[in-house]
Amino acid sequence: MNKVSVIMPVYGVEKYVETAIQSVLKQSFSDFEFLIIDDCSPDRSVDICRKFDDSRIRIIEHTENRGLAGARNTGIRQAKGEYLAFLDSDDAWHPEKLHKHVSHLEMNPAIGLSFSRSEFMDENGKRLSHCQMPKLDFAPAEHLLCRNPIGNGSAPVVRREVFEDIGFESNQGHSDPISYFDESLRQSEDIECWIRIRLQTNWRIEGLSDPLTLYRLNAGGLSANIPKQLETWQRVIEKTRTYAPELIAKHGQRAKAYQLRYLARQAIRLGDGKMAVSMFHQSLACDAGILFTEPSRTVSTGLAAYLQRLLPKTIFKALMPLGIAATGFIQKLRIWMSEIFNKQQKSLESVEASR
Repeated sequence: MNKVSVIMPVYGVEKYVETAIQSVLKQSFSDFEFLIIDDCSPDRSVDICRKFDDSRIRIIEHTENRGLAGARNTGIRQAKGEYLAFLDSDDAWHPEKLHKHVSHLEMNPAIGLSFSRSEFMDENGKRLSHCQMPKLDFAPAEHLLCRNPIGNGSAPVVRREVFEDIGFESNQGHSDPISYFDESLRQSEDIECWIRIRLQTNWRIEGLSDPLTLYRLNAGGLSANIPKQLETWQRVIEKTRTYAPELIAKHGQRAKAYQLRYLARQAIRLGDGKMAVSMFHQSLACDAGILFTEPSRTVSTGLAAYLQRLLPKTIFKALMPLGIAATGFIQKLRIWMSEIFNKQQKSLESVEASR
């Protein structure tokens, strides 16, 4: 048995999949199996996968397209590892990712899901020098609902026991009736799964401060369809309402405001100023309180949306790198200060323990 099973669904990613595979094979932690799930990809993606000669790679073929949830479920059922690591085939990993997550989980047996910050890269693989900056510690359920700190499907490494605890009987008509990700969802299926882990188990969810995942801003990816993404996210909320009605009643409206703000930022990245302004307006209409709970991020989102809507495309495009660079600098400063604070706290705890 390998310590880790890496699970990577593949569908229509011939432009990116080689980079994803290389990032796995270059991991400093080598005790893993690599399950590539061919979800009936219509292009050369799987042919590219077959070019890699590595005994750890196993390609599993679907006979019908089942989406990310279905491909991940297949990987979970076939996996032999103690820990399951997920990678979307248009993303990539830092070489130390598996090593750091395995260490995190080994040292903290109460943690069921370990995730990392993610650094953005553009469609061509250029790093954009800024990251997703989620809350990393054991977050309350409402924070996970509103903010999705895990961020994307390539960030988490999960204990096998976690999926054993959340498995449910599905009616998808496959040979194995037990599912883990909900195959009725073609988007937001990862968010739904993380919420279920948090609400239905006692496993802790905790993040690492290092940006160990490279998350591609891909205009052709699933997350690019903003109205569809909002519709699917609302289905996740309705499903969660069936077993956590008090949580949704109390925090559902604010969660929707945060989701709409997130979609406004997605629209900005996709160059759709009209959609960005619309999403931002809807966000404030849901809950204007986010102006006070997260003023910097909310105001900057609105400002960017209005500038993109009003300015000529050439001028806005010229301004974007400056905004990204400023964001990256501020984030690096925050990470540096956080690391200093954590070292000081550990030092104080060590002094107290020695008394």
